[in-house]
Amino acid sequence: MQTNSLALHTDKYQINMIYAHWMNGTHLRKAVFEAYFRKLPFGNGYAVFAGLERIVSYINNLHFTEQDLSYLAKQEENYKPEFLELLRNFKFRGNISSMREGALVFPNEPLIRVEGNIMETQLVETAILNFMNYQTLIATKASRIKQVAEEDVLLEFGTRRAQEADAAVWGARASYISGFDATSNMLAGELFGIPTKGTHAHSWVQLFDNEQEAFEMYAKAMPDQVTLLVDTFDTLKSGVPHAIQTAKYLESIGKKMVGIRLDSGDLAYLSIQARKMLDEAGLDYVKIVASNDLDENTIFNLKAQGAKIDIWGVGTQLITAADQPALGGVYKLVEREKDGKMEPTIKISGNPEKVTTPGKKEVYRIISSGSNKAIADYINLPHEENPSGKLKLINPLHPYIQKTVKHYNAIKLLEPIFVEGELVYELPELQQIREYHKEQLQLFWPEYLRKLNPEIYRVSLSQETLDMKQRLLEAYLEPDTDLEE
Repeated sequence: MQTNSLALHTDKYQINMIYAHWMNGTHLRKAVFEAYFRKLPFGNGYAVFAGLERIVSYINNLHFTEQDLSYLAKQEENYKPEFLELLRNFKFRGNISSMREGALVFPNEPLIRVEGNIMETQLVETAILNFMNYQTLIATKASRIKQVAEEDVLLEFGTRRAQEADAAVWGARASYISGFDATSNMLAGELFGIPTKGTHAHSWVQLFDNEQEAFEMYAKAMPDQVTLLVDTFDTLKSGVPHAIQTAKYLESIGKKMVGIRLDSGDLAYLSIQARKMLDEAGLDYVKIVASNDLDENTIFNLKAQGAKIDIWGVGTQLITAADQPALGGVYKLVEREKDGKMEPTIKISGNPEKVTTPGKKEVYRIISSGSNKAIADYINLPHEENPSGKLKLINPLHPYIQKTVKHYNAIKLLEPIFVEGELVYELPELQQIREYHKEQLQLFWPEYLRKLNPEIYRVSLSQETLDMKQRLLEAYLEPDTDLEE
């Protein structure tokens, strides 16, 4: 059953915790949560933040419908009618700050900060993570592919293998942010203004008595947009020769064929041979498109083998992020209200990487004044204000590793999106987000962006943030002397 409400796009334990807080009279206490990821997707390099537009739409329309409330009334928890009435009048009135879509981001830095009462900050956790995790993952995968095919045309072809319609549509958008040139998904084209591209299927060729007839019928129907799939029977003995004949026909009526598409076999060898055949026929303008389970690794290897491919149709491996199908972003409490005052809080774990950094925080990108390149990201507490003067960059995992910088600009990365429930951020056009992503890439040395063994980009904590974390760790880990023998 379809529903226009996303209030129940949440985990049940969120509703149960909100209910328990309400029963105890603590649901209006203030809290601050931060969303981030602990490890880079795909093992190294960087990530590309995406999902903000979907989050803004979700918050703007967040309410409980009568259908939602009726469903909640039937749950085995037997929520009290007064609680359901509270939900009926719910509206998000908190603050949200976020990175801009298209930003390059790194582990353990806040990407989104949510401030408000416990009720509203808990309710939005699941949806925010859902939108951020998926779109950031796909935008990152797309950017990695763009890095190995920087001068080539990239087409997103993943719809039929995506995990349902939302993934296909928003995945196409995330791919476009990171440099893909077009999508095959018509709905994404309609909703977001993304250019759409497509060729034809093997079934088109199979429906005719022979391949040449199929190609010519297609060319007559759309003479200005002819890209022919040439591997239905035999790529080099049948497909390419018939495509050449079709291209000659198009020339005879004053048109030019756009390209041929390879979808199976040894793409490096076939593209080299096809390019030779096309050039010898005087068709050097005809492009070669390749598809078939491509990703940055396959494209990188094909280029190393001298493949003559101009356009890459990337589907399954991109839209499902097949080599890492989840980002693993988390949403952690960093500050809570106690006795009318806000205080930092920490989560301690047996896994050191899961220990949180307490306190509401700001993130700055430190840009060298000389090279105009990023040096590190710097996290501090809001009262420390914008970094200036001599700045000590401390590796939080190895505090003895430090670097001091003097000549730099500090760019604040978290921007206010909602203030007291009101949208204060003007969502940019998709083309502006693409341009911002390109600008972000220009801020980084190639060593941080390369596919193989990239340099590790550092995220540093201010001395005060690091000291506070250490104090809280020591306070919580201090042994209880009453229990010692």
